[in-house]
Amino acid sequence: MFLLDGRKVKEVGLENLKSKLAKLDKTLTLAVIQIGNDPASNIYVSNKNKTATKLGCNFIHIKFDETVEEKEVLEKIDELNYDEDIDGILVQMPIPKHLNETLIQNRVKSYKDVDGLTDINAGLLVHNKDSLISCTPHGILTLLNYYDIKISKKHVVIVGRSNLVGKPLINLMLNNDATVTVCHSKTENLSDITKTADILIVAVGRPNFIKEDMVKDGVVVVDVGINRVDDKIVGDVDFDSVSKKVSAITPVPGGVGQMTILELFNNLYKAYHLRIQGK
Repeated sequence: MFLLDGRKVKEVGLENLKSKLAKLDKTLTLAVIQIGNDPASNIYVSNKNKTATKLGCNFIHIKFDETVEEKEVLEKIDELNYDEDIDGILVQMPIPKHLNETLIQNRVKSYKDVDGLTDINAGLLVHNKDSLISCTPHGILTLLNYYDIKISKKHVVIVGRSNLVGKPLINLMLNNDATVTVCHSKTENLSDITKTADILIVAVGRPNFIKEDMVKDGVVVVDVGINRVDDKIVGDVDFDSVSKKVSAITPVPGGVGQMTILELFNNLYKAYHLRIQGK
């Protein structure tokens, strides 16, 4: 069993990115909009700030009260869209239920959409065109490539179909010549399908959901889940049992989550170049 160490890959990736950023004639700026005071979001925003500082990027944190009106959020996004000093914009999810998530995400100009969540970037990914790709799926691809895990001609089974992870992953894997099967909450005989996977990617938000009898020997398992159980962080995969059968597996924590923040800042670098090319 081989451990796919996201921390190691992140550190290597950040060092490579730092050297590329140093060659630019400007300091890149990331603007993060946070609505409300979700404890997990507070941690994620803090981590983004720390990484920006480490890379020498500017970080602007705009925090709204959770009762904010949608109009005010949209106006702030418009302001950031047309600010030449802002290279990337991210709206931290989740946002309060009274706000239209799709409308707010799509208000961000596609070339500043470092989360890769606009309809334009999603469509470009479907057509295998150059775009800003959702950070977690792209991080999974980077992790697999770093460890020379072949994707082409392999059967990739994705458990989960969210806009943030599952759906972008479908197209990323197809674009890399995998055969892709997608499972979700309405899938019948789930284990019959997961046992056929060469690469199994799990993103369902259910702790220890995938058990040993649901995977075949030699499978590569990518666990996207981050769940808190009795003050311990666990994934969607029952690591202790499943790891006995795999050829490689991501740990939780220390796996995919590390890659997400790396790809955010890779996207910031790319967003700058996309904007320059568009002028």
